[in-house]
Amino acid sequence: MADRSCINQGKKFMSDNAILIDTNILVHAYNTFDREKHSKCKALVEEGFKGAAEFAVSNQILAELFSVLTRKIGNPLSSEGAGAVVCGIIDSMNWAKFNYNHDTVKRATILSKANNISIWDSLIAETALENGVTKIYTENLKDFKKIPGLKAVNPIEE
Repeated sequence: MADRSCINQGKKFMSDNAILIDTNILVHAYNTFDREKHSKCKALVEEGFKGAAEFAVSNQILAELFSVLTRKIGNPLSSEGAGAVVCGIIDSMNWAKFNYNHDTVKRATILSKANNISIWDSLIAETALENGVTKIYTENLKDFKKIPGLKAVNPIEE
C-alpha cells in the first residue's frame, strides 16, 4: 500500500506577488549536474521554504518533478528520494499548490493551438492564471512568453 503521508496544507490565499515555479527550476534545485544552475535554483527554492518569497506549483509540476528526478537526469534519485522532495513541497505551509479541472484543460487546448505551444505548458499556464498567478520562473521563455497575461522570467539569468 502506498504511503499517504503527503497532505496538501499550502497557502490558500496568494498576493499579486506570487510566482509559479516551473519544473525545470525545481529540477536544477535538486540536481547537482550543473553546479551554477543548481546553486542559483537551490537558493531560490530555499526562499520559498522559508516564506521569504511567495511561490506556487501545480500538481502537474509536482508530478513532472518526480518523473524527471527519477528517470530523466544523469544521476536519478530513488523513488523514495524524489518522493521526499515532492512531499517536502506539498507539506510546506509556505508553498501554494494548485490543481486544474476539465475547464482548465479546455482552455489549455485553445491556448495551445492559438500560441503553438505544448498542451503541457498551456496547462501549467492556465492553472496559474486561473489562480491569479501572473508570473512564472522558468527556463522555457520561448513558449511561456507567448502566453497573454503571464510574465515569464528566467531567474538563472538574472
